Amino acid sequence: MTRGRTSLEQIFETQIQTLALTLRPSTVYNYRTTARHFLAYLRTAFPQLRRPSQLRRDPHVLGWFRWLSEQPLSNKTRSDYLFCLRRLLDDLAFNGHPVQPDFICREDFPPQPRYLPRPLSLQEDQLLQQELHRTDDLYANALLLIRATGIRLGECRDLPMDCLRQVGTDLWALHVPLGKLHTERLIPTDSEVRRIVERILILRSSVPLTRLAKSQGFLLPRSGGCYALVAALRSALAQAAKRAGCSTHVTPHRLRHTFATEMLRLGISLFALMKLLGHKDIRMTLRYVEVTQQDLQREFHQARQNAAHPHRLPTLALPKDTPSAGLPGIRQALGATRHLLEMYRRQLTDEKIRRKLQRLDKRLLTVASELQRIHTQKTEETLAS
Repeated sequence: MTRGRTSLEQIFETQIQTLALTLRPSTVYNYRTTARHFLAYLRTAFPQLRRPSQLRRDPHVLGWFRWLSEQPLSNKTRSDYLFCLRRLLDDLAFNGHPVQPDFICREDFPPQPRYLPRPLSLQEDQLLQQELHRTDDLYANALLLIRATGIRLGECRDLPMDCLRQVGTDLWALHVPLGKLHTERLIPTDSEVRRIVERILILRSSVPLTRLAKSQGFLLPRSGGCYALVAALRSALAQAAKRAGCSTHVTPHRLRHTFATEMLRLGISLFALMKLLGHKDIRMTLRYVEVTQQDLQREFHQARQNAAHPHRLPTLALPKDTPSAGLPGIRQALGATRHLLEMYRRQLTDEKIRRKLQRLDKRLLTVASELQRIHTQKTEETLAS
């Protein structure tokens, strides 16, 4: 019996080690924790279970669901357990183990709570930033960097020393390495962000060498590991918020919410904000922004001003040498447009877009031909009269 249980545990552990080749250590830890809880439940409730082929949705998996519902866990934690177990079972089946499909269905996941964005108020945001500037230590500047760029706490923790990259003439970006969604990105920076990074590097140079032993290549030094650094940043923020007089609990992720809401109010598009935050789905970005009563008032009155001129015609900016209005001038402009379109099409490597532009050019050619026909008809009518 012991040999069978060990065999089943080894099968799961082997699969987890395979996942560890591409996933972050924290994610692998979640998979290992899920497997440990699931196998511990099976050992207690179904001691005769020895092989993956004996697993059944009912009673084994459904029984574990009931056990989870009896534990003091949030729906988010239960969903994480189900997601990890589903991935492990699907991978086992894919790798040839006799595991039945569809052990865990979409309907099994508990409803997720609807989290509202929690940006800081304008006053608390200003007071907190002032307090962090006054403190001016390593942790305070790291928190200012999170507020100024909207990066995640874990991403700030893992920033390399050469995170500032020049991407053009007087153009700089913050390089965020592989993050939560296994993507990397470049976040445009201004002089303030560059000053913060330079200040962190200066403060880092004065840190004792013993503290830098585990920090080679990282912007933020760590002495007790990455989790100790995260805890220190959270504690530093809570203390700074208390000194600043913030009335609510402030976490690093609220700085990210505040950054997202500020960018939206400054006029950035949702798609650009999604790229800045490192999201893959625009629906996730929408959870980070808040529309306040002040925003509604501004948008409403702007829309009412536009409604005062409902038939306003757009003006087309044309070059100075554009021919005057008339059929010949329009045909000449169409010819120039087709030429520019063709020049642009030849520069593209995406064959799908090239074909779309070619179809668009044919439509412009049809319009030009119709204009020529109308021009000929009007000329004939004029000569006849």
